Amino acid sequence: MRADPQVAEVHCAPGNAGIAQVATLHPVKPADPDAVAALAVELGADLVVVGPEAPLVAGVADAVRQAGVPCFGPSAQAARIEGSKAFAKEVMAAAGVPTARSRTCATPEEAAAALAEFGAPYVVKDDGLAAGKGVVVTEDLDEALRHAAACGRVVIEEFLDGPEVSLFALCDGTTAVPLIPAQDHKRAYDGDAGPNTGGMGAYTPLPWAPADLAERVMAETVVPTVAELARRGTPYTGVLFVGLALTSGGPKVIEFNARFGDPETQVVLDRLRTPLGGLLLACATGRLAEAGPLAWHGGAAVTVVVAAENYPADPVRGDVIEGLDEEVEGAYVLHAGTAADGDGRVVSAGGRVLSVVGTGPDVAAARDAAYELVGRIRLRGSHHRTDIAAQAL
Repeated sequence: MRADPQVAEVHCAPGNAGIAQVATLHPVKPADPDAVAALAVELGADLVVVGPEAPLVAGVADAVRQAGVPCFGPSAQAARIEGSKAFAKEVMAAAGVPTARSRTCATPEEAAAALAEFGAPYVVKDDGLAAGKGVVVTEDLDEALRHAAACGRVVIEEFLDGPEVSLFALCDGTTAVPLIPAQDHKRAYDGDAGPNTGGMGAYTPLPWAPADLAERVMAETVVPTVAELARRGTPYTGVLFVGLALTSGGPKVIEFNARFGDPETQVVLDRLRTPLGGLLLACATGRLAEAGPLAWHGGAAVTVVVAAENYPADPVRGDVIEGLDEEVEGAYVLHAGTAADGDGRVVSAGGRVLSVVGTGPDVAAARDAAYELVGRIRLRGSHHRTDIAAQAL
């Protein structure tokens, strides 16, 4: 946002130690619709961009719009596309979107029957928000049953085989425009081992993906979904994230998110040449069709997530991060779970602490830049994957 010449000021609520370097921070509870709307009015904001899913599901975008401020982010009703897996499946069925066969289950008996129907690998999804950690994919029936019991209401579905791809589409309620595809690495450890996380790294472009992938996903998934939500009286304004499996039968939807998701956003926005602020304002005011075709930088971007000790289970917080002032050509650090302590030092304050982005003329060069900078950052007990984008090479 700061890189957009049209943007005069950036304010953030509540922010972190990194955002504090480029924006004015405000101590607001992000999922409090009235507080966020009041702050937007007080600041005379021309645009509010809602980042995380919980504020969207809580109705923050609705409150901001009701206060007369343009807002990039779907209404609470439309955000159910992420807030309820069952609702997302219902919309996909109505829109004819290709996705896995599924069952919504509210009892252990229903869950057991659905798991038996679809077989292993078992896919069990918490129906509600779970900060990217509500999905279990396992060969172990007992583990699948335990996860279903712990969640209560779940969506159980058939496993979709094939590489996963992420595609973001910008939407203004009627028009939708794709960003470039990226690939996320969900598992905690090298070789796709360990538990699912919110994402441990990503890269773009995808040299192995079909050339017409974005075009096909827009035609088969995004446009029908946006049209179905509009038909229901809940037009979708914001970014629609589509998580896909490239199956033998074509791209199929694994999940929708109602917002930019880490870590794919870091690499996709790095490549975007079109200024972001004006683009998001066009979405918020129903003028996306007037924005013209998007412009992109060439080359590639790779991001590697540095996670806190014991992430994703119960991450350790409060450890000092060193090496943030190190410089590597073509690489930079983005803060996620960070805060400033009483002495002004940057400390860990969440599970995924930093995203280290590397750029270059190709994936190999971008990857080298990212890992060189990762190697200069010191955080006690931290861990990161060493194989982000390796398969692309």
